[in-house]
Amino acid sequence: MAATKLLTISIALAALSASAAAIGVVFWRRKAKADEEKIQELERSLKAALQNCGAERQGRIRAQQALRKVANSNDSSNSYPLTPIAITRSCFSTRNGTPRQPLVVPLAKACLVFDPTRVPAASLEGLEGYSHCWIIYVFHLNTDLDKLWKHPSRSKFKAKVRVPRLKGERMGVFATRSPHRPCPIGLTVAKVDIVDGNKVFISGVDLVDGTPVLDVKPYLPYCDSIPGAMVPDWVKADNMLAITSVSFSHDFSASLNHCWSRKMQKKKKTEISLYTSPTEFQNLIQQVLSWDIRSVSQRIRPHKTENSSMNNATLEDDDSQEEVHFSDDIVYHLILEGLDTSYKIDYDGNVHVEKIEPCTPN
Repeated sequence: MAATKLLTISIALAALSASAAAIGVVFWRRKAKADEEKIQELERSLKAALQNCGAERQGRIRAQQALRKVANSNDSSNSYPLTPIAITRSCFSTRNGTPRQPLVVPLAKACLVFDPTRVPAASLEGLEGYSHCWIIYVFHLNTDLDKLWKHPSRSKFKAKVRVPRLKGERMGVFATRSPHRPCPIGLTVAKVDIVDGNKVFISGVDLVDGTPVLDVKPYLPYCDSIPGAMVPDWVKADNMLAITSVSFSHDFSASLNHCWSRKMQKKKKTEISLYTSPTEFQNLIQQVLSWDIRSVSQRIRPHKTENSSMNNATLEDDDSQEEVHFSDDIVYHLILEGLDTSYKIDYDGNVHVEKIEPCTPN
C-alpha cells in the first residue's frame, strides 16, 4: 500500500517536472523569437541608416558637382534674381528732364520708400549720420527690359551709344552712363536729408519716379573719392549742355500759385509735394532747365510733338547725322510732380518758361 502511494507521488513529481520543463522551453522559445525579431529590427535600422548616409553623401557629391559646374560655366543664362527693397518717389515724373548725372540739380528731391515687410526701419538707423549715400537701382523704363530678363539669349544691346556731350557721336556703352546696358543696373549718389521710419528723403537726385531700389550704402569720402582720377576730355565738356539763361513769363507765378493751391488740397500722401512753397518749386524748375534736357534727336531735329513722345525720347533711338537746327516756335515740356511746364529755347541757348498747368491724363 505504501509502495503504491510512493509510486503515485513519484509519477506526479515526474509529470510536474516535465510540465515545468515544457513551460520553460516555451518561454525560452518566445524570448528567443523576441530577441531574434529585435536583432532583425536593429539590422534593418542599421541598413536604412547606412543607405541614408550613402544617399546624403551622394547628394553632397552631386551638389558639389553642380556648384562647380555653375562656377565654371560661361553660360549667359545663369541669373541672380534680385527683389527691390524700396521704390523711389521722385520729383521727376518722366525720364525727360531727369538729370543725366547726380548732384547737378541740388533741389531735385526724392523719397526712398522701403518695403516694411522686407526691410525693418531699424536697418536704416545710423544712415542719417552720413551726408551722402550710394543708391543701386534698376533702369525700369528701358523698353527692352522684359526681353532682356525673360529671354536673355535673344536680347541684343547696342555696343555703342550716342553721347549728348559729343553732340550725338557714339561711344562704347561701358565708357558711358547710358541706361541701355546688358545689365540695366544704375549707380548714383545723393544727399541724405532726413531718415524717417521706413523713408529716406534725399536730394540732388537723378532718379525718375517709380525707380526700384536694390541697395543703399553710405558714401565714404576716404575710400569712395579718388584724388587724381582721370576722365576723357569730352566728359569735362559741361558747357556743351549748359543753358545761357532761364527766364519766366509775367503770369507764370500766378499760374504756379494756382496749381500749388490745388496740389496742396490733394488727400493722398503720394501726391503731396516734396517742396515747401511755390518759390522753392520754381527754383527747382530753373535749376533743371539750366541744362539742355532735350535728347540728341530733339536737338538735331526739333519738331512739334505731343507730351508723351517728348517725354519718352531716348538718346540711342536716333541715328541721324544731321547738324543741330534751332527754332523759336518749338514748345518743349518738363513734367515735375505731375505739373507740366511749357518752355521754348532760342538759337542762343536762352530758355523762356511760358506756363505751368496740371498734366492732362492720357
